[in-house]
Amino acid sequence: MPAFICVTCGTQYPPSEAPPGSCPVCVDERQFLPPGGQAWTTLEKMRGPYLNAWRQYEPNLYGIGTVPSFGIGQRALLLRTPAGNVLWECITLLDNATIDLIKGLGGVVAMAISHPHYYSTMVDWAHALDCPIWLHEADREYVPQPDPSLHFWSGATKTLLGDITLINAPGHYDGATMLHWPGGAGGRGCLMSADIMQVSADRATVGFMRSYPNWLPLGANGVRRIAATVAPFAYERVYGVFWDRVIESDGKAAVDRSVARALTWLED
Repeated sequence: MPAFICVTCGTQYPPSEAPPGSCPVCVDERQFLPPGGQAWTTLEKMRGPYLNAWRQYEPNLYGIGTVPSFGIGQRALLLRTPAGNVLWECITLLDNATIDLIKGLGGVVAMAISHPHYYSTMVDWAHALDCPIWLHEADREYVPQPDPSLHFWSGATKTLLGDITLINAPGHYDGATMLHWPGGAGGRGCLMSADIMQVSADRATVGFMRSYPNWLPLGANGVRRIAATVAPFAYERVYGVFWDRVIESDGKAAVDRSVARALTWLED
């Protein structure tokens, strides 16, 4: 039986004879259905019209994203570390070329995903790469299908591998997670902020929203809570979830300025 994939968000559901009646991710207030309504595809149908492109952002850090853009349009990040490689975030399209390239770079010993919008085909990825997926316990209810590869963590932080830390920053979702990589940016540190702190189009600030497509702002307390979670960590660079959304330098100061700006408007 096919495993149907929502065309709007890229989430895959368990194999079934017919598509689900709706996509729970898209009917949530943080997402949307387009005017044409619910549509479905499968990985088999995607392989051909779509392919995955790669970009090296810096030594030991690669971006992987689908072209033409599919679903929400995020790209994943492959971090290479002395303790093993980590896949941060997930994209829907998985093909043999992607599997071969990742294995050629040393494989993956752990996957972690920031929140349900990017769960996509995570189970297929975990099976193909023979690795566990780490998700925050607070978002367990949004997991579309159970699988032994899924592992749930709780609390404020988790050491994922070596010196790589997962940071829970509730706001966009209760289990919303960011990743801190001290070895990035030449040892000055990188923060993978996902949608939790969305890198703005100016690539000099970040934004805080409950829903980006539906323009639902995050309240002042939510912004303060997120700011407090990342305050203990040092980082030079901030990687958002889209190809060009990167704050190249002075990232921690950029986040501090963005927090102050958001609170000014929220409390006006």
